[in-house]
Amino acid sequence: MFHWRIREALEELYGKLTELGVLIQEILNECMGLPPGFLKEYNGDRSFDFIAALRYSPATAEENNGVSEHEDGNCITFVLQDGVGGLEVLKDGAWVPVDPVEGSIIVNIGDDIQVLTNGKMKSATHRVVRKPAVHRHSLVFFFNVHGDRWVEPLPEYTEKIGEAPRYRRFLYSEYQQLRMRNKTHPPSRPEDVVHITHYAI
Repeated sequence: MFHWRIREALEELYGKLTELGVLIQEILNECMGLPPGFLKEYNGDRSFDFIAALRYSPATAEENNGVSEHEDGNCITFVLQDGVGGLEVLKDGAWVPVDPVEGSIIVNIGDDIQVLTNGKMKSATHRVVRKPAVHRHSLVFFFNVHGDRWVEPLPEYTEKIGEAPRYRRFLYSEYQQLRMRNKTHPPSRPEDVVHITHYAI
């Protein structure tokens, strides 16, 4: 159990990050050229959101992997990291450090947005590399879609512009279950790890 002061602080932070998620979603709605309020109606249920406090041990001579490369399977992710660093994003085939900037929040769009835009917006591949002799701490807020929501390319990115869907329709909770199996029953081959390409047409 958290001390009540810590609990209050986390509850306040959770509320502020929820407000931020709603704001970023409104901005995305405009950037995506969707009717006003579309994403708010599509993703207005906040019951699947959650926050995670993460602590990474120092790297050893044998192991420096903090989190293996992956994409976020949700809608939007917010990362608050300390000054240690270690977060890296894959860009043009090379890993680029995401250096900590005091007072900043990292915003990732997830697989849901990638599918809704039929691949026009990308869910970035990223990882965490541990550093020697120092712990890394971060708070991650997942602004998620409700589990019963269907996810598929929107007409604005397919039929209205004459493009074929690149992904088949799927249930959000189904995809999350498949991603969880990546962790509970890790595949022996990297190519068997489930990514959003599982639904690619």
